[in-house]
Amino acid sequence: MKKLWIEFKQRPWWRKTLNIVELLFAGAGFGIIGAWAIFQLGLTNNAGAIDENYRSLMSVSEIEDLKHAELTQEEIDAAWAIRYGELAALARYYPVNARLILNAAQHSNNPLAVDRMIAAAKVYMDENQDVDKLAESIAKLLNEVPQQQRGNVIPWMDGPEWPALKEAILKDSALIIEAGRLTGVEPRLIVGCLVGEQIRLFNSKREMFKKYLGPVKVLSVQSQFSYGVNGIKDFTARAVEEHLKDPSSEYYMGPAYEHLLDFTTNDHVTERYNRLVDYRNHLYSFIYTGCILHQTMLQWRRAGYDISDRPDLLFTLFNVGFSQSVPKADPKAGGSHIEVGGRIYTFGGIGFDFYYSGELADVFPFQVERFASNNKALTEDDVERIQQNMSNCARPERGREYKKDSVDSSPAEKPDPFGIDHENTRSMEHTAQ
Repeated sequence: MKKLWIEFKQRPWWRKTLNIVELLFAGAGFGIIGAWAIFQLGLTNNAGAIDENYRSLMSVSEIEDLKHAELTQEEIDAAWAIRYGELAALARYYPVNARLILNAAQHSNNPLAVDRMIAAAKVYMDENQDVDKLAESIAKLLNEVPQQQRGNVIPWMDGPEWPALKEAILKDSALIIEAGRLTGVEPRLIVGCLVGEQIRLFNSKREMFKKYLGPVKVLSVQSQFSYGVNGIKDFTARAVEEHLKDPSSEYYMGPAYEHLLDFTTNDHVTERYNRLVDYRNHLYSFIYTGCILHQTMLQWRRAGYDISDRPDLLFTLFNVGFSQSVPKADPKAGGSHIEVGGRIYTFGGIGFDFYYSGELADVFPFQVERFASNNKALTEDDVERIQQNMSNCARPERGREYKKDSVDSSPAEKPDPFGIDHENTRSMEHTAQ
């Protein structure tokens, strides 16, 4: 070896360099061949091991679910109560996991699936006995009260009107969400106004409801003293338009909204009527509603009273109009009286009931901010797209406007100027408040 080293040192520099390069290539070749051989022989395979918690994992998988169980609705409701009790116990120790499991449970029709999620979480718990003990105490308390099978706690939602109205609202969900975006208003607030007005109409026109509105499940459109699906009066609509254009107004929404309701003709009276009394497309009704809510909120905020977190007041003020919107420190919710099932409600009360009922929250969720400020002005193309949301407003023969063969009750069947997929509408990003 020493002789080789002496001989190497005596070689010229270029020869030494060449020898070094040859050695490097030879080493790389041997490395590649060796790696290939190791891979082919399977020496890199991980033989794996049995999880130390395998018995727990197996028991989680073997928990019975409801796929093959024949449970009554009463038994299913009772099962949900017990599972929520278990989640309450888990939340005292691991609130993060309890919240995640609760969110998952809300999207499951199987209350016993919650058992698997809780059991899976317990695999890593050291204090299982503490959680189990608390869960057993909660279950004992729940079992002392027999499971009740009652209807909706909100009386007016327990009649035939609400299920029919709910389906009618869902048909217009894309338009309501779009109106909320255009006006900077939480869509759920717009729906609250719609519910109050439609429940009033459904009950004041009982025969029409039985013949048309109930079976076909469409919104009722007014065309005489108040207009559209939300019952907006002509002078109220004119006031909304004026507020949009007047920077000195206490109702002014900002320059971004000034062209939201621009007209296409000089005959504003006729065009306004056609916008609102449109049996096939209700976008303008929802836009005017959103503007009324936004403008009223701004009026009160500029007077020193923030009512953005008072849906009951917003619904009441929508109902009574601008003339009775007087900012003050101790406002009272109410509005028009509405009789449903022999019981008297107020417009603001019905809107409030819907808003906090949880109904339709998957389509119209609660937003952190109910009102948003838009700093980007509408372009001419934006305004034109809004204006395209008008159909032939010639009123059909009385009653025919609600029949399936005369009304395109689903806007999804015709091209939407906003490119909205009405069949698969998803609302904007929201966070529950």
